[in-house]
Amino acid sequence: MSNYIITSSSTADMPLEYFEKRNIPYVPFHFMIDGKEYPDDLGQSISFEDFYQRISEGSMPTTSQVNVGQFVDFFTPFLEEGKDILHIEFSSGLSGTYNSATIAREQLLEDFPDRKIEVVDSLAASGGYGLLLDYAVDKKEEGATLEEVRDWVEENKLNVNHWFFSTDLTHYKRGGRISATSAFFGGMLNIAPLLNMNNKGELTPRKKIRGKKQVIKEMVKKMEEQAVNGTDYYGKCFITHSAVYNDALKVADAIEQSFPVLIGKVEINSVGTVIGSHTGPGTVALFFMGDKRVD
Repeated sequence: MSNYIITSSSTADMPLEYFEKRNIPYVPFHFMIDGKEYPDDLGQSISFEDFYQRISEGSMPTTSQVNVGQFVDFFTPFLEEGKDILHIEFSSGLSGTYNSATIAREQLLEDFPDRKIEVVDSLAASGGYGLLLDYAVDKKEEGATLEEVRDWVEENKLNVNHWFFSTDLTHYKRGGRISATSAFFGGMLNIAPLLNMNNKGELTPRKKIRGKKQVIKEMVKKMEEQAVNGTDYYGKCFITHSAVYNDALKVADAIEQSFPVLIGKVEINSVGTVIGSHTGPGTVALFFMGDKRVD
């Protein structure tokens, strides 16, 4: 088997221990909050609790993507060690990092012509990106070559279903996902919009649902309709949340009741600081393998 590694960026929103255990080097995005810049280092520089508390108190973080030079610096040590690289990157529908990584690849291949560098656009975000990455590492550990894992990811990335809801519309309004008027009346009427990821890797509003209990029911229904084999889904299921663990737990409990043959329990993690800068607190996101995204 070829000597290669799988790498990613920090926006896969998996815990630091996960990256270490599965031997996945990651390159961090960066964010700025309260006038200071930090790496998106999975809660090390600022805990997730502190980060979301600051937002709740009025801080408005901004983010910056990984640039070409940072990718060159990230990839170079592995190439110098004689390793090939399969880099799976955050959705091009949400960031320009995929383009930066491909430019870095072209530059580095001039200096390392005997090495392989493959860059794949995940068309995924947060735990959906993490789920795709997790399956890719499984394939590698089963003995698949770099090319075989790359091809599997390309063939299956649109089968990673993403469903989100939020009980705080402030940051969705700020990011242009919903209008100021919709955010105002949504807050008054207790509307929790249900969103998903389309086939271009863009976050798209799908339904306006009144009440948290109802939107959780609708999210579970979407998984029942779209998961591979329906309620007999025998696969992994991830949830991420932004400072609303109890809401995430309610979704996980409902999923485990409806899907008795899941591989393991539903895994709950925090939405990281970069994606959380755009969602703010109050978001719960569900990820599973299912029908291919077509729009």
